[in-house]
Amino acid sequence: MGVTRLLPRPNTRTKTTKGAQLPKVIAFANQKGGVAKTTTTLNLGVAFKEKGFRVLVVDLDPQGNLTMSQGLNPDEIERSMFDVLVHRLPIEEIIREAEVDVAVSSIDLAGAELALSSMIGRERALEKALVSVKPKYEYILIDTPPSLGLLTINALVASNGVIVPVQCEYLSLRGLVQLENTLSMIRENLNPDVEIEGILPTMFDKRLLHSKEAVDILKENFGDLVFDTKIRKTVRYAEAPVKGMSVLKYDPTGEAADMYRDLAKEVLDGASARQHA
Repeated sequence: MGVTRLLPRPNTRTKTTKGAQLPKVIAFANQKGGVAKTTTTLNLGVAFKEKGFRVLVVDLDPQGNLTMSQGLNPDEIERSMFDVLVHRLPIEEIIREAEVDVAVSSIDLAGAELALSSMIGRERALEKALVSVKPKYEYILIDTPPSLGLLTINALVASNGVIVPVQCEYLSLRGLVQLENTLSMIRENLNPDVEIEGILPTMFDKRLLHSKEAVDILKENFGDLVFDTKIRKTVRYAEAPVKGMSVLKYDPTGEAADMYRDLAKEVLDGASARQHA
């Protein structure tokens, strides 16, 4: 498939235990839409908060699905991440308190790439915006749009880890090559520290041989970069955003919530293991 070049997990990581000096900034990226980036950003963030971490989620998608998933209407938001990136509004002014703190999005964000394109340092707008709030959080999770444009590049430049949700279908796996090329460019020119945190199989259907084969291909190519946790298909992931809440709040004892608790444990355990490697 030509997808064997993604960088392996390093042996060291930013300290991630409670009370850590530096926050972990994780972008959720995949240029393909409908792979559960937003679902994963929110529910992993809430799972981290359940474990006692201070969490900020950043909605960098003009569709505003992450914002809506916390019961906020992007159409009624006057100031959003657009103002932070383009007009240098302090990010504190657009953070709303919900299950986790949310840096909100609105449809105005659709014009951010064009507005940023003529600005010096356009790739570092988000990185600079986060400086003032980093002392307040232990995890900052960034939901990105389904593209590898300037908004996603801003997220990757601002992050020290990337989680790649991948739908368990063969064609979805091929998009990893383009993402890897973008990451290589960013490492060479903008952020040498950004690393793949892990690849997350999503929309897994254990009844389908195709889903199992897709996971096998991922593991064959990327080894332990692939999380053991697989996010299986369930209607709960569609129902929870309609109620403006995470699946951990909507159905706290259900299988859907437990999948993200398992992922949180795996991310935290993996970071701890790499820290002491």
